[in-house]
Amino acid sequence: MKALTVRYDGYSGTSEGPTVERLSDWCELSQIAVPKPSGSQVLVKVGLANVNPSDLHYIKGEYGQPRKKGAPAGFEGMGEIVASGEDEAARKLIGQRVAVSVSRGGSGVWAEYALTDARAVVPLHPKLRDEDAAALIVNPMTAWAMLDLVKKAGAKAFVMTAGASQLGKLMARLSKELDLAAVATVRREAHRGVLEGLGVGTVLNTEREDFEDMLVMAMRQVQPTVLLDAVADQRSADIFAAMPAGARWVIYGKLSPQSPALPSLGQMVFMKKRIEGFWLSEWMASATPDARREAFEAVQERFVSGAWKTDVAETLSLAEAGEKLGEALSGLNRGKVLIRP
Repeated sequence: MKALTVRYDGYSGTSEGPTVERLSDWCELSQIAVPKPSGSQVLVKVGLANVNPSDLHYIKGEYGQPRKKGAPAGFEGMGEIVASGEDEAARKLIGQRVAVSVSRGGSGVWAEYALTDARAVVPLHPKLRDEDAAALIVNPMTAWAMLDLVKKAGAKAFVMTAGASQLGKLMARLSKELDLAAVATVRREAHRGVLEGLGVGTVLNTEREDFEDMLVMAMRQVQPTVLLDAVADQRSADIFAAMPAGARWVIYGKLSPQSPALPSLGQMVFMKKRIEGFWLSEWMASATPDARREAFEAVQERFVSGAWKTDVAETLSLAEAGEKLGEALSGLNRGKVLIRP
């Protein structure tokens, strides 16, 4: 089969962030053997694959797991299950159209076929678009899980960085449904109107000269107690420092290569603030089967009803991705970039 395989092993020791000029610097188009499923594994004929920041961190050796040279890249996509291992539950999935999250021991979705565990696929609603299915797990489930975290924390308001991202837009729509007040940060004025149109009451541009004044005003007016952070830079630390007592800084991404200086550590003691991480894989592993099923059904229903939609900036073939992916990902947040094997 054809696959975009990783050029290097292990960690790079760098923290440049999830950007690439040319994917071909990090992956190469290869002809490799189709993987064979065993046990509870399933083999998926990939229909569409998604490109997430975590994919770029991984191929550059900056992710929380080491690269494997020669292995297909890509963590998320959709397709049809065409084979399985011996496990009876896995066999029952053959022929089903599914969303795919690559499990440990599996192989990536930037390929004609992908290998994963049966527990890492989600059977799809027949009316769900392929484009929504390809991006069903990482962003939508993260939006669902993190706003569930906000609710369980008893918060009435929260801050989200990278508000103009696909995930930010999903959280904006969901927060309105859940009656949660959202404060969103962006880097361009052009993104303000989009988020305000989705019901976000307070949108802050981190690049404006008056950002710090506007931040203080927003914290006083809205009183958010959870920061959902995909950027993890100095602005994030500044936002957290300005938040009220009891605030939680939940880091789920690292879009910036910058290492922030933390606010006064006395805030952790005397204002009872805390910093923590969120990894969807851990949430999925700890959630009960009923909770996972409820979440996936609710997420799919939002896409089918039109409440949520995956904006697609560009769809590339495996052959095109090597030279065109960097350009497709650059510029304004126009939507997801997908790969069609």
